[in-house]
Amino acid sequence: QVQLVESGGGLVQDGGSLRLSCAASGRTFSDYAMGWFRQAPGKERDFVTAISASGGVTSYADSVKGRFTISRDGAKNTVYLEMNSLKAEDTAAYYCAAGPVVRDYPEAYRYWGQGTQVTVSS
Repeated sequence: QVQLVESGGGLVQDGGSLRLSCAASGRTFSDYAMGWFRQAPGKERDFVTAISASGGVTSYADSVKGRFTISRDGAKNTVYLEMNSLKAEDTAAYYCAAGPVVRDYPEAYRYWGQGTQVTVSS
């Protein structure tokens, strides 16, 4: 079992920045690829970004490339999502997830956090 707890969400103005954190506990953090997904009301859960277990491979949705950065800190068992140049369309609940490999669909991830809300005001 892996427990994931997200934090760092909030209300930010258009063009602003936020950093989300996802703290992992339980089984070995370094064994898992980590992903971030987001879900707006009435919409499906969409892939945002993911990072491999080693940290050497990352993947980003086209909509966030150049604005968002994923990173991980093995010493802290934490994965981060740095979000810059935020737009109203980035408004959603953001979820972190753990799985065996980097994939861009939610079914590939076994463990999920409870989510943290990001609201971008225009």
